[in-house]
Amino acid sequence: MLDRLTAPSFKEIDNVAIIKTEKRVLKNNIPVFVLNAGQQDLVRIEFIFKNVDWDIKNPLLASATNTLLNDGTASITGAQIAEAIDFYGAFFQTEYGYDHSVITLYTLNKYVANTLPIVKDVLCNSVFPAKEVATFINNNKQKLKVSLEKNDFVARREFNNALFGNNLYGYKAQESDFDKLKTEDLQAYFKKAYHPHNCTIFLSGKVDEVLFNTIENLFGNWESATIFTQNKLVFTPNVQKYHKIPKPNSLQTAIRIGIPSINRNHADFAAMQVLNTVFGGYFGSRLMTNIREDKGYTYGISSGNATMAQAGYFVIATEVGVNVCQATLHEIELEMNRLKTDLVPDYELTLVKNYLMGSLLGSLENAFSHADKFKNIYFYGLDYDYFDHFIHTIKTINAEDLRKLANKYWDWDNFYKVIVG
Repeated sequence: MLDRLTAPSFKEIDNVAIIKTEKRVLKNNIPVFVLNAGQQDLVRIEFIFKNVDWDIKNPLLASATNTLLNDGTASITGAQIAEAIDFYGAFFQTEYGYDHSVITLYTLNKYVANTLPIVKDVLCNSVFPAKEVATFINNNKQKLKVSLEKNDFVARREFNNALFGNNLYGYKAQESDFDKLKTEDLQAYFKKAYHPHNCTIFLSGKVDEVLFNTIENLFGNWESATIFTQNKLVFTPNVQKYHKIPKPNSLQTAIRIGIPSINRNHADFAAMQVLNTVFGGYFGSRLMTNIREDKGYTYGISSGNATMAQAGYFVIATEVGVNVCQATLHEIELEMNRLKTDLVPDYELTLVKNYLMGSLLGSLENAFSHADKFKNIYFYGLDYDYFDHFIHTIKTINAEDLRKLANKYWDWDNFYKVIVG
C-alpha cells in the first residue's frame, strides 16, 4: 500500500539527453534539419525565413505578409486552402516573430503527398487578394484600439520602445500603419523574403526517406533570383529612464522594469538564467514570495531574460493595485539589492538548480520539443555544446558567482521603469 505520510525518494538529475538533428541539403542548397523520433505517424514540417528589409515607412509589412500568406494563391482561395487542409486532418499555420517568419504543417505521414503541395502553392504563388487585405486592415485596427485600452499592452510596447527606439524591436504600431498595407507591396515583400535562398526546413516526428524524397521532389527545384537584405537594426534607447502613462480610471497599474542586456550568444547567459530564476523566474522566486505571498500586492510577478538575434533584455513585469504601485517598486528594488549584497542560501540555490534541471528535462516531451531546442541555438550560430555549458553552469554555479553577476548587470538607477495606470 502507498504510504502517503512518507515523501517519495528524491534523485538529482545527472544528465539530460537531447536528440540531435541530422543536416541534409536539397538539390538547390536549402538546408534541411531532420529529427527522426516518435512512434506515431505524425510529422511537423517547418519552413523558416529570416525577416528582411524592415522599413519604418511601412513597419507592418513583414508581419502582415506572414499572416495573409494562406488567404489565397493564384489557383485556390483561402477558404479552399483551409478546407483542403482540414479534410486530411492536418494543421497549417503561419507565425511571425521579430527575427523570423515561420510556415508550419502538421500532418499524418500518409497524407504528406496530399497536404504538402498546398504548402508549396502558398510559398510560391500567394497573391494577397485585395478583399482579404482590407478585412485584415479593418480587423487589426479594431484589435489595436481594444489593446490600447489595456494597461499591460501599453506598458509592454512603451517599454520596448524605450529600450530599442523606433526599429523592429521597439516600434509602436499606429492605426495609420495598417492603412499603408497595399496588395502590391505585400506581393513585393513576399518575393523578397519567401524564396529558397532565405529558407531553412525543419522536419521532426516520424521522418523517413519517403518524406524526405517528397520534400526533395517538391522543393529541390525551387529557384529564385531575388536579392534581399537581412535586417540590421540600429538601436536608439530613450535617454529618459522613467515613463509614467496616466490612466485615470484604472484599478490596476501595469509595471515594466528592465534594461538592455545580453542574449543567448553571451557566455554569461546561462548563469544569468540561474540568477533570474532566484529573483523572479519561477513561482517560488523572491519576487513572488515577497510581493504576492507576503504583501498581497499582485496575483503574479515575474522576471526574465529575453533573447533576440540582435539584442537581449532583462525585464520585470507585474500588475498591482494603484495604491501599492510605489510600495511594489520599493520591494522590487529591495529584492534586487539583496542579491547584490547577500549570498543566496545553499538550500535556496539547490532548490533553484533542481527546478531548472527539471524544467529542462520536462521541456523535452516529444520529437517536436527536441527540434525546438535545436532551433533555439541554430539561429544564434550555436551548437549542442550550448546545452552542455548550460547544464554545467547550473550544477557548478555558487552563491558568490550569483552575487557578482547581480552587481555586474543590475543597477537599479539605470533600469527603465514604465508605469501605466
